[in-house]
Parts: sequence; structure tokens; C-alpha cells
Amino acid sequence: MQRRQQIGNILQVIVRDNNVEQALRVLKKKMQREGVFREMKRRKAYEKPSERKTREKSEAIRRARKAARKQAQREGLLPMPKKREPAPRRAPPRF
Repeated sequence: MQRRQQIGNILQVIVRDNNVEQALRVLKKKMQREGVFREMKRRKAYEKPSERKTREKSEAIRRARKAARKQAQREGLLPMPKKREPAPRRAPPRF
């Protein structure tokens, strides 16, 4: 079994017009997508090798089920998920 390790994966956020709050929101969203928070939570306490194997096996099963569901949707065996309407964008605050 081969493990993927990402070395030097740098998240970069540009601060525009000294708007640090907006840059922090963007950074949090990027960290969420990369799985940084999940990894930090997982590493908070020691995980026994048997627990790790169990977790990885359940994650693999979940991924396989998701892939099979997507494939069945593409082949027309299952209905496609309903598309959600995006939330209306808010106007930026005026100063």
C-alpha cells in the first residue's frame, strides 16, 4: 500500500485593499477544501494502528460507494441529484 504525502503544499491568499477579514474567510475555505482541519482533528490524539486501518477501510468503502453511485447516475440507473440554486450574492459594504 502506498501513502500519498504532500510536501511543500502552500496555501496562498492575496489580501486586497487591506481587507484581512475577507482574506481570512478565503483562507479558511481553502483549508477546509484541502482537509487541513480534518487532519488536525485526527492528529489531536494518538491513533492506534488497528484504529487507523479500520478508519482507512471505512473511508475506502465510502469512496467506492460514492463512485458507484456517480457511475449509476451517469448511466441513467439512478436519478441525477437536484441542482441547488446558488444563494444571491450580497453587495460589498460601502464606506
